[in-house]
Amino acid sequence: MPLDRFHREIDYLRISLTDHCNLRCVYCMPLGEVPYADREEILTADEIESVVTAAAGVGFRRIRFTGGEPTLRPDLVEIVSRCSSVDGINDVAMTTNGILLPPLAEALREAGLDRVNIHVDSLREDSLPKLMRRGTAAAIRAGIEAAVEAGFSPLKLNCVVTGGLNDTEVVDLALLTRDNDWHVRFIELMPLGGGECAEVSRSRFVSNVETQARIETALGRLEALPRVNPADESANYQASGFRGVIGFISPVSAPYCGTCNRMRLTSDGRFHLCLLHDDELDVRRALRAGANTEKIGEILLHAVGAKPTGHALERGVEPLQRAMHHLGG
Repeated sequence: MPLDRFHREIDYLRISLTDHCNLRCVYCMPLGEVPYADREEILTADEIESVVTAAAGVGFRRIRFTGGEPTLRPDLVEIVSRCSSVDGINDVAMTTNGILLPPLAEALREAGLDRVNIHVDSLREDSLPKLMRRGTAAAIRAGIEAAVEAGFSPLKLNCVVTGGLNDTEVVDLALLTRDNDWHVRFIELMPLGGGECAEVSRSRFVSNVETQARIETALGRLEALPRVNPADESANYQASGFRGVIGFISPVSAPYCGTCNRMRLTSDGRFHLCLLHDDELDVRRALRAGANTEKIGEILLHAVGAKPTGHALERGVEPLQRAMHHLGG
């Protein structure tokens, strides 16, 4: 397993399959013109499989497919099948908004996908359009149902808390864990991408200290659960008598950089060293120049060695200009 220069074990590769999305969440993508990568810049299924093979060869064991919205890739099932078959990869997950999941869930499970996280900022038909701006609560619920029926477990629902838009709904979402063994995780806004989205992230930031307090006022004191995986970014709790887990991912108020185990591959073929830094290493150029698996692994290990110690938001360091839909979170 590769170690970075801060002695963190890096074994988890998050792979963005596309920078397109079928939603326009206010903190992520503007409604106007969006600067997408040209189609020929996006990695092919062959290239993604090559990177995963190289990653497994140097000690990576987990992969997660992200976007944009990964279900927009017409070759998604093929990519999952090929990458889940790579020797050494033992955990394959995907983050999705769930809208296109119903016709895909069974095929993805059969192809080797182990788990899904579904992005759910709201399930209220009146407020969802203000925050996610496209899609419907009914469509997201259908995606959740499809994931359950396909046997994905544990099912994780991710909610980005945005002041004045869904911060009053966190109790409703936490209540989903009463009768379901799901993980509902509340995520703090991060000032990514510049422009109006970064401004929303700053002006509507809600600390998870506040979110947890709101939930405990309604549901009673939450019991902290032991951290099974030291690299888990979520601090997990359970409400008394509830089946599921309530988690808090707090990159701003309680950074977890010291236990980070992640490397990111952008859809246009760059190893992105830290979510809140601009540092990247180009691997697409090597792939298209005919680099073998060993060479790709060397580039990845160089990226691991160059990972920064943390995002440094607490020191006022300006975040990157790449938007979340370019990086996959």
